[in-house]
Amino acid sequence: MSLPQLSTYEVWFLTGSQHLYGPEALEQVAKDAQQVAASLDASDDVPVRVVFKPVLTRPEEMKATLAAASSDDRCIGVIAWMHTFSPAKMWIAGLRALTKPLLHLHTQFGREIPWSSIDMDFMNLHQSAHGGREFGFICTRLRLERKVVVGHWTDADVVRQVGVWTRAAAGRHELANAKIARFGDNMREVAVTEGDKIAAQEVLGVSVNGYGVGELVERINSMSDAAVDTLCGEYDESYKMAAELRAGGPRRQSLRDAARIELGIRSLLEEGGFGGYTDTFENLVGMKQLPGIPSQRLMADGYGFGGEGDWKAATLTRASKVMAHGLPGGTTFMEDYTYHLPASGDDLVLGSHMLEICPSIAAGQPSCEIHPLGIGGKEDPVRLVFDAPAGPAVNATIVDLGDRFRLVVNEVETIEPPHALPKLPVARAVWKPAPDLKTSAAAWIYAGGSHHPTFSQALTTEHYEDLAAMLGVELVVIDADTRLRELRESLRRSNR
Repeated sequence: MSLPQLSTYEVWFLTGSQHLYGPEALEQVAKDAQQVAASLDASDDVPVRVVFKPVLTRPEEMKATLAAASSDDRCIGVIAWMHTFSPAKMWIAGLRALTKPLLHLHTQFGREIPWSSIDMDFMNLHQSAHGGREFGFICTRLRLERKVVVGHWTDADVVRQVGVWTRAAAGRHELANAKIARFGDNMREVAVTEGDKIAAQEVLGVSVNGYGVGELVERINSMSDAAVDTLCGEYDESYKMAAELRAGGPRRQSLRDAARIELGIRSLLEEGGFGGYTDTFENLVGMKQLPGIPSQRLMADGYGFGGEGDWKAATLTRASKVMAHGLPGGTTFMEDYTYHLPASGDDLVLGSHMLEICPSIAAGQPSCEIHPLGIGGKEDPVRLVFDAPAGPAVNATIVDLGDRFRLVVNEVETIEPPHALPKLPVARAVWKPAPDLKTSAAAWIYAGGSHHPTFSQALTTEHYEDLAAMLGVELVVIDADTRLRELRESLRRSNR
């Protein structure tokens, strides 16, 4: 399943007012609202369509419009703006019917007060200041989760926040319709990769189901030699190919085996409409090698992936891929693999995995190589080897705490590896976590974060904040302001 074009999604722009002001004022309200919606729709920061809807002035209109938004699959959220005062009891039935994310845009049409000419007509028309507070009260009274964005609608940061929210809404929409395939089961005796799939479908929306490795192997073996040859040619053109893997090289057959595995997995995923999958080196019966380059390339095409059966990692990676679509920077399944703890205190994390890191985070052209893998008991797997570029990133993970889900986010700064890694034949990223390794690692551990985060140089904490709010899941953010004493107390309160 390829990534959806975010421009095919819509958010509806709803404007609240009332008939008290007369038809001329309402005509002006509609004209102004159309201009605001059109401006947001035209912005490159807002990847989805912003669709103006007629001004709402009666309870029946609000209920019908919000119910329609909830049932329209193209609509992934609604933006509400109170141009004038809009008595909030009128909104109750509609807000009760709303099942899509809500953004409250607290703005006004005119940027500045016309000090020398302002009169009551102007005041009556520009009542966002207290109209928005009235709407805010009823949302709070109804315990509605929403994002509130404040400022003039032309401000760059206002538009940016709206754009971030629309991306999170696209991620939430993806989860509501996502399917994850598990080839084989969970890695034996591992805790954090397990979880309640029924609860996940209830809360997150994702459907997770298992498929036998034999079914996958049958599909792999059915791929034609011609298709394998074509894909190997694509490998040759796309990557710096190790000599032994080139046409005529002694390990070319291993490349062909990897290509056949990719074709088989891709075929099954496309046929089933899956957005992601998991595998594990403990379930490889009938497969010649653990999928390395196949999983890397499938992730590059937008699929979610989770190693060792980690379906929550596959789920969050797929949602993150959708949210990040069109943004610079890559997104991948990751693992905190090993630490650099020098006496100087310049602590670092080396993030990697056995094989499966997405080349969307590659700093340059990846190298296609083959090396032994001392786990799994299969033939040497083909993989892409590269370093991630320097720059800000986030690690995010969703964990099942038994009675609820928790999303944990850590802000990090990716750096170029301080030294060459000639004997480490895997893709990798090196980062400094905020606020420092000791604090961030302790905070992550206290929060119960997985060792399989989604690593993204495209998304920010704000994307995940909005997503967590839309899903109604607990959020723990580890950033430059994190203090362990405060975080631990917050976690204690959430556990009561």
